[in-house]
Amino acid sequence: MTDVARMGWELHAIATFAGHRHTDSTLTYIHHSGRDLADKLSRGMEQIQGWRVQMLARLGEQATGTVAL
Repeated sequence: MTDVARMGWELHAIATFAGHRHTDSTLTYIHHSGRDLADKLSRGMEQIQGWRVQMLARLGEQATGTVAL
């Protein structure tokens, strides 16, 4: 289960594939390393930062009345 989780499968898809009725059972068999978790956190933070930059750019456009291309 750990290998398919590392490939990016959704938890519910893994549970279905494994024949588990509950995702709690599936989580018992998925073991992520510290590196896996750090990579996932880093990707999430990059998405959040991108969103923040877009929002700040929009606020700047509204304040100055310009539109960025």
